[in-house]
Amino acid sequence: MTRKLFGTDGVRGEANSDPMTAEMALRLGAAAGRFFRRDGRNGHRVVIGKDTRLSGYMIENALTAGLTSTGMNVLLLGPVPTPAVGFLTRSMRADVGIMISASHNPAKDNGIKFFGPDGFKLSDEAEAEIEALVAGEIRLAQPQNIGRAKRIDDGRGRYVEYAKTTFPARDRLTGLKVVVDCANGAAYRAAPEVLWELGCDVVPVGVSPNGLNINDKCGSTYTQTCAEAVVAHGADLGIALDGDADRVMIIDETGRVADGDQIMALFARRWAEMGTLRGGALVATVMSNLGLERFMDGLGLRLERTAVGDRYVVERMRAGGYNLGGEQSGHIVMTDYATTGDGLMAGLQFLLAMAETGKRGSDLVRQFETVPQMLKNVRYQAGQVPLEDQNVRKVIADMETRLQGAGRLLIRKSGTEPLIRVMAECEDEALLREAVGSIVAAVEEATA
Repeated sequence: MTRKLFGTDGVRGEANSDPMTAEMALRLGAAAGRFFRRDGRNGHRVVIGKDTRLSGYMIENALTAGLTSTGMNVLLLGPVPTPAVGFLTRSMRADVGIMISASHNPAKDNGIKFFGPDGFKLSDEAEAEIEALVAGEIRLAQPQNIGRAKRIDDGRGRYVEYAKTTFPARDRLTGLKVVVDCANGAAYRAAPEVLWELGCDVVPVGVSPNGLNINDKCGSTYTQTCAEAVVAHGADLGIALDGDADRVMIIDETGRVADGDQIMALFARRWAEMGTLRGGALVATVMSNLGLERFMDGLGLRLERTAVGDRYVVERMRAGGYNLGGEQSGHIVMTDYATTGDGLMAGLQFLLAMAETGKRGSDLVRQFETVPQMLKNVRYQAGQVPLEDQNVRKVIADMETRLQGAGRLLIRKSGTEPLIRVMAECEDEALLREAVGSIVAAVEEATA
């Protein structure tokens, strides 16, 4: 069953434009309610969290109307991180969890992500079934079976307390000054609270959301803000989250940034030394740097690669019994603690490494030498299929031949934005620039 509505991370788009309209959110809610209430019983419940986007109010209300119309009882969490929704879906024995967020995207976008009763994101098959229900006629509940909605005031507090349990009670963070950039997003209260309660001297950044400033020159996709704050305040570490706090970038005391690959490398090495890395492997996507793969080989460990998207990382982890995975973009998945990427918990694990080794952040952020990598994005318009253009295909084939044995090339459509992502790795930086530049030029010509 094919999917058109769902991308690699739920449904996403510009607010008040198809598919991210109130009407579509209502139908999605009703379809999800019917999908999870197939046995016809009453008493089914769904938890809904959101980030701080202005459009979240509209989508939250529309989803609630759709869900209650099919007999689901709705528990509204308000602004909480995406991993909190996964945790609370399972903790509160809900049948489904929903996060309203477009993650690292600008404020004009929004999205809807679904979690199953186990707290993990839905499979492609389940999303395809919901999409089929959206396209058809949705059977509504009888008047006496319409669901109820209730606001849960302590959802953030429950997540804060759980997050703290992932940091060993024997270790202390007292004396460490930490900048935490919450991207004016979902973790703007939870992340500073957790760090302060664990003993850090906290410098909060990006904690004044107004509905329109999420991810705006702050957070994990704009690390300059966090890096500047770290240096200005003489902090020991910076933790830069994205809008829904499922991604993280780490900044050491000098302002140097560690991406997801370097963070995963540190955790893999430490966990392997402690005997807690299950399966002798780390799961990452095809976007992860070749240097990470060589690093893992050098440790006698494996790097398992998947398609892009943290959901595919998690699926491989669950299938293989692995407990560590993630993406270069900063999704760090630790299934011992969470069902999805959790930027705050990954930050805590980095702080734990500092506390246990007595090393500075700068001693830990660079685990391996990266192979030169270049990534460029080309935007396209609705209805365009630039990767099917004959000239684009020819240029890609030519560059693949040129890179044979010297590097690798990865060309793909983004699953969350109308972008063609052109990525290449090569030790020969001149050839690297030529390969990416040629393909980008061809795609731009095809979309002109």
